[in-house]
Amino acid sequence: MVQSMTGYGKSESTYGRGRITVEIRSVNHRYGEISVRLPRNLTCFESEIKKAVADRLKRGKIEVFIQHDIEMESSPVTVNLPLARAYHDAFAALKTELGLADEVTLSLIATQRDVLIASDSLLVDEALQDALFAAVGDAVDSIYSMRMREGEALLADLRKRREIVSFVTGKVAMRAPEVVAGYWQKLKERLARFELDSNLDPERLAQEVALMADRSDITEELVRLDSHFKQFDMALSLAEPVGRKLDFLLQEMGREINTIGSKANDAEITYLVVELKTEIEKIREQVQNIE
Repeated sequence: MVQSMTGYGKSESTYGRGRITVEIRSVNHRYGEISVRLPRNLTCFESEIKKAVADRLKRGKIEVFIQHDIEMESSPVTVNLPLARAYHDAFAALKTELGLADEVTLSLIATQRDVLIASDSLLVDEALQDALFAAVGDAVDSIYSMRMREGEALLADLRKRREIVSFVTGKVAMRAPEVVAGYWQKLKERLARFELDSNLDPERLAQEVALMADRSDITEELVRLDSHFKQFDMALSLAEPVGRKLDFLLQEMGREINTIGSKANDAEITYLVVELKTEIEKIREQVQNIE
């Protein structure tokens, strides 16, 4: 299954006088990395939200943004003034008793337990929880669909480039047998130029050509390359994330192509190897964005 790691999804869910908005963005990443930004009163659901996202999106750097809006008839926060005064008096007495110079500040008092009290509309109830996970689920569906559409475009491009690679590899395979014949012809021409051909043992010349043929034989590399191509094509049809597998196969293809270039000792094959490397690199760039 070819799915892009780049995508965007958004959803909203309402309940009573409240509304939950969820946005999810993802870009390519080697692993699956999920970060969630959400209001303080919903932090208890962070791990569940991450799991809901990870169940559908396996790889990518994924950012989840959650907003909680409420239509308030009054202030959502009240102040426990008697408790605030008690804290102030206690800190002031402590300051005098210990001879401290620090002031008893508003920030110090406000951070004490139960001084500021959230109204019931900020408390998490079943309606809010249902709205939250409904919005998360819809946003995940949205980004998943977008990543699949992007994946279809990537798949079409990969198959087109794979055909180019096969075509060029075929030209290399056709050229390979001519390399030895060309070497034999060049060797005879050089010997004739220096008038040495009549003085050399034909068997010795045959051995030299055989050694060269053995050193430049790329049959094994072409066979392995063809095997990698078939595995690559099969991976494109798998119903699972295939990005890492494709990346590994491309590395193996690159190794075989490099070996062909170093062994062939032929200008035409060297040119074709450069063309292959160029296409493989283009495929690799696309695969980096596949889940």
